[in-house]
Amino acid sequence: QVQLVESGGGLVQPGGSLRLSCAASGRIFNIIVMGWYRQAPGKQRELVAGITSGGTTSYVDSVKGRFTISRDNAKDTIFLQMNSLKSEDTAVYYCYATMVDATTWGKGTLVTVSS
Repeated sequence: QVQLVESGGGLVQPGGSLRLSCAASGRIFNIIVMGWYRQAPGKQRELVAGITSGGTTSYVDSVKGRFTISRDNAKDTIFLQMNSLKSEDTAVYYCYATMVDATTWGKGTLVTVSS
């Protein structure tokens, strides 16, 4: 089993920045890819960014050039640096970790972009 704990959400003005963190614990050696989904009110959950165990990253088009996903292997933690935030980035952000036979989710952290 893998457990994920997110942190770093909050309220920020348009154009501002936030950094989300997701700390993994448990059987982390089984993890193939980790990343972030988000779900805005009334919308389906959307894949935002992912990073493989080898360090390959991917992003949804709407955040390319603004968001950066990274990892600290020593701390078993991934980060999502979010810059130039827009109102449409408002959502609950969920960390996920995919293993060979399962995907685990964190409980989510709320990001609100508003003036």
